[in-house]
Amino acid sequence: MFEGLRFNHWKTSLDDSGIVTLTLDRANSSVNAISREVLDELGQIVERLAIEKPAGVIIHSAKANGFAVGADIKEFVEYAKRGSVQENIENGQRVYESLARLPCPTVAAIHGACMGGGTELILACRQRIATDDDKTRIGLPEVMLGIHPGWGGSARLPRLIGAPEALPVMLTGKALSARRAKSLGVVDRLARPEELLPEARALLRHPHARPFAQRATAWVTNTWLARQILAPMVIKQTAAKVRKEHYPAPFALIDVWKRGGSSIQQRLKLEARSVAKLTETPTAHNLIRIFFLQERLKGQGSGVDPEIRHVHVVGAGVMGGDIAAWAAFKGFDVTLQDREMKYIQPALDRAQALYEKKLKTPEKVEQARKRLRADVEGTGMAQADLAIEAIFENAEAKEALYATIEPQFTGDEILATNTSSIPLDELRKGLKAPKRFLGLHFFNPVAQMPLVEVVRHDELDPAIEKRALAFCKAIGKLPVAVKGTPGFLVNRILMPYLLEALRLYNEGVPGPVLDKQAKAFGMPMGPIELADTVGLDVCASVGKELAPFLGLELPPGLEDKLEPGKRGKKDGQGLYTWHDGKPQKPEVDADYTPPPDLQDRMILSMVNEAVACLGDGVVDDADLLDAGVIFGTGFAPFRGGPIQYVRTEGVDAIRQKLEALSKRYGERFTPKNGWDHPALKQNGFDFPTGS
Repeated sequence: MFEGLRFNHWKTSLDDSGIVTLTLDRANSSVNAISREVLDELGQIVERLAIEKPAGVIIHSAKANGFAVGADIKEFVEYAKRGSVQENIENGQRVYESLARLPCPTVAAIHGACMGGGTELILACRQRIATDDDKTRIGLPEVMLGIHPGWGGSARLPRLIGAPEALPVMLTGKALSARRAKSLGVVDRLARPEELLPEARALLRHPHARPFAQRATAWVTNTWLARQILAPMVIKQTAAKVRKEHYPAPFALIDVWKRGGSSIQQRLKLEARSVAKLTETPTAHNLIRIFFLQERLKGQGSGVDPEIRHVHVVGAGVMGGDIAAWAAFKGFDVTLQDREMKYIQPALDRAQALYEKKLKTPEKVEQARKRLRADVEGTGMAQADLAIEAIFENAEAKEALYATIEPQFTGDEILATNTSSIPLDELRKGLKAPKRFLGLHFFNPVAQMPLVEVVRHDELDPAIEKRALAFCKAIGKLPVAVKGTPGFLVNRILMPYLLEALRLYNEGVPGPVLDKQAKAFGMPMGPIELADTVGLDVCASVGKELAPFLGLELPPGLEDKLEPGKRGKKDGQGLYTWHDGKPQKPEVDADYTPPPDLQDRMILSMVNEAVACLGDGVVDDADLLDAGVIFGTGFAPFRGGPIQYVRTEGVDAIRQKLEALSKRYGERFTPKNGWDHPALKQNGFDFPTGS
């Protein structure tokens, strides 16, 4: 059937019953990212299939890790630079539409990750079957890159499963499990992994009949009238979560769906034009840049065996207990030590809740629970490959603990501290082997925050640093290596922002106003709510540690607010009153007008310190700095990080604002060392692709 045609990325086979199997196996790649070459070869294959009319076609992947991760983003960036995004999108649409129009049954057999362009490929098939396991994930995450599906996703998914179900899948970018995809009608059947292809052949011979209710819902919710009624409702729901000026893609997607009629060609044309237009926005540039930064952080531990099997954590408080729970969740044997069992038990209870939430079966929950063991006596230390100290922030107490740990280490064991602010040059002084000591600074809540700061000092062995980066990768975290100066990277940059917000609060600016202004800039949470969430005691403690180094003073009266039982969210009362884990924010007088420089005072405090970190070499380069601040603080992702923000707004413009604030409010706003750094003058939209 394919005589004379040779393919680099597809394997073709024809069985005795006339069924053709197309196997996607992108050459020289560990994953199936869908490139122009992959699409062009598929186009040739489909052209031949349309002539030959086989009994059926099965499409699946030869890669063990999944079906397809989506479009090749590096190639997409090249098209963006050349201004040919729309032509590239239209080409992909043509290939997929040719597949959809084949005069024979087609089945996509899916395992593992099936994302973006991969999901659009399976939507162009008549039927879909997926492996019934935890690894299968099907999604359209394009909004996370500042665009929306462009190879037919927005044109086909609403018509397949109905707009009320399809739109949230595309608007959030969240992946569906195999079972959820089956219940929604995205896939027609589930199969055990070893039976995927035989079951796909059975599905070809006996196609799944979609329930009448499902077909009726899909039709009714996409009529012209339904689109006019539903679209404003969906816009309102979306606007409650994100601002159109910050994240235009979700709103563009809703508009494309609203205007899309019954003709697939018309819907595809609207989709292609919309994606091409979104590609030119700063939001898309910055979110694509963040995608590359995330890939760079993920790759830092690659190719290195961390040589860690057993982790021992000392300190079962919120941080230590949750670090231990997470390491056990990710497959490590963990012992958790504290002075008495009463201090360890709450951590074990939280771990149990985490496992029940994350793991689907009682057997898996029990396995994870068994990997985490209470160890009041500390006997697990002698078997540990990594010890993590997570006790309270006191240098003398930490050094005394290290004196008991180090004698138990006889080989290449690593000793790590989870300190959030104490310089490592100070903590390593009494160690006999400082080269095997470093910081592993996690963020709260450990299960949700992706970043870990791998903290260096001047005597650290580079091989130990590499093992620590590999350990972070093994537990699914994004590591960034930072200098061990006070506050490291994230807290050093976050603290001036928090302290300035608390100063403004003391000056009489209502908390809700400060929070609203920060969120208007794009922060995920306002600073007053954040201070309560972190804990006013922690803010005061870290603030006191960092303030002298940063040339700042604690806002007057901060420590006076630290009454017992009023430390913030954990006590149910702080700057706000908390109920069911949510702040009860007071009403603000309708006549209140915030000072015009309110946002600048908060945000530029952070930006100034970020530039100082760049100047001081706290991280290896500006891209890593932006990545650390985004993944560690949630700094407005659509702005690309503080350094990217400076590039976009202009170095001179930001400096002038700081100098004006300095004259008005004091030396803390004086531009710090680093404003002449060459990285600030780079093109703001150069995409980082290095690893």
